[in-house]
Amino acid sequence: MNSPLISVIMPVYNTAPFLKEAIESILNQTEGDFELIIINDASTDNSGDVINSISDSRIRVINNEKNLGLAVSLNKGIRSATGKYIARMDGDDISIVNRFEEQLKTIKTADRKTVVCSTCLLIDENGNKIGKWKDDSKYCSPTEIRKQLPNNNCIVHPSIFVRKELLAEFFYDPEQQESEDYDLWLRMASDDVQFLKTSQPLVLHRIRKHSFTRQRQHNIFFKLFRVKIVFMFHEIIKGRINLFMLKTFAFSILDIVKGLFKMLKKKLSK
Repeated sequence: MNSPLISVIMPVYNTAPFLKEAIESILNQTEGDFELIIINDASTDNSGDVINSISDSRIRVINNEKNLGLAVSLNKGIRSATGKYIARMDGDDISIVNRFEEQLKTIKTADRKTVVCSTCLLIDENGNKIGKWKDDSKYCSPTEIRKQLPNNNCIVHPSIFVRKELLAEFFYDPEQQESEDYDLWLRMASDDVQFLKTSQPLVLHRIRKHSFTRQRQHNIFFKLFRVKIVFMFHEIIKGRINLFMLKTFAFSILDIVKGLFKMLKKKLSK
């Protein structure tokens, strides 16, 4: 059997209320030459039942016996992928129907060391559009993205579209759990990978009340500091020191200052 052009990697953990819509947004793509690899990370809700209720020969399911976390699940998906390209997808988001078609046009003419992504529209738990992610829509050109990454993440993880061979050179770092995407962008950018972002939103990114995206806002500066320090430590071990890393280090110091100021301000306000 011929390998598909695209491998879609969708880790799932307790997203049952939104999972059917997420899966169908992939199955209904105008570009249909893909496999959908769903990694059920030991969900405790009925996500497994939702997955099993959908019959499509393009779906492959990997069931983790215990919860392994997002980074490990993503790496399992990368190793299992047989397509030339890998597209990321989350179990509670929605891909616009022509997403793959548009991203294929971009990546086919791009350099090998390129990640294609898009802007997104934010939706709530009921599917209502609630605006845009500021940093996502503000930094769109490769130059702007590279300049912003040492400061903060500006790439929507479930929007990425990349050659499998490139992603397999990096994989996700399980040590950076909860920041595995930002760490990956930093490592890629440090190795001169470029990011091409389409201004057309190709993903509806769901913000849930108890999601990590919401929770992390309480101490975001300390989390940014940690991910940057771990990234730089690993790069130095590999013998790499460059201007991008130095910029990241400078912003990490700023993160500590901002974090301490925010913590002090919170204590004084009590």
